[in-house]
Amino acid sequence: MSDLRQTFPRDAAHAPQGAMRNRVLRNTYWLLAISLIPTVLGAMAGLTTGVNQFMSASPGVSTIVFLVGAFGLMFLIERNKNSSMGVVLLLGFTFFMGLMLSRLLGHIMGLGNGSQLIMLAFGGTAAVFGTMATVASTTKRDFTHMQKFLFIGVILLIVAMVANMFLQIPALMLTISVLAIGIFSAFLLVDLQRIIQGGETNYISATLAVYLDVYNIFVNLLMLLGIFGGRE
Repeated sequence: MSDLRQTFPRDAAHAPQGAMRNRVLRNTYWLLAISLIPTVLGAMAGLTTGVNQFMSASPGVSTIVFLVGAFGLMFLIERNKNSSMGVVLLLGFTFFMGLMLSRLLGHIMGLGNGSQLIMLAFGGTAAVFGTMATVASTTKRDFTHMQKFLFIGVILLIVAMVANMFLQIPALMLTISVLAIGIFSAFLLVDLQRIIQGGETNYISATLAVYLDVYNIFVNLLMLLGIFGGRE
């Protein structure tokens, strides 16, 4: 009887915490799936209105717009993550990211096998996501300590990308894409594990983090496929 009295409070204490983790994870997956819709709509808008052509003609301006718009919206999302406005801003952010993606999509679709490359990049991204989600939910190893090192890696990637806008070195562009896929795949594992372990309790912030991981994996995988597998 004494053992039962000592065990019950511990189980009762862990139950709400486990339920909260499951709720955050479930809401994150749902919102992530929904966020793909405005991403697709944004990409379609960019392709049909000619925004992608403008960005291709003015890469410097488009990069500035991308950085200001993306970081500005991310700041607003975090400021409003505890209200429904956070969801609205997140969906607006994903539309903006789709719009920015139209430049790369326009280039890839200009290739003879562009549609196949896009589907292959999508499938590869889904495979990476499934693998990282499985590892995050089954492994006993803690990967969350990698977050600081990965963040430094992202900063270096951004610096290298901006520098290569002026240097135009093909080998550096390939290196950046390969490293980006590896870094954001690891970031995806860390972010998913943080949610599963209860380190992230806000599903809007969680969705934003996972979305950025998935988006960057897809973009850089598509760039590599366009370089090595594209046919004129």
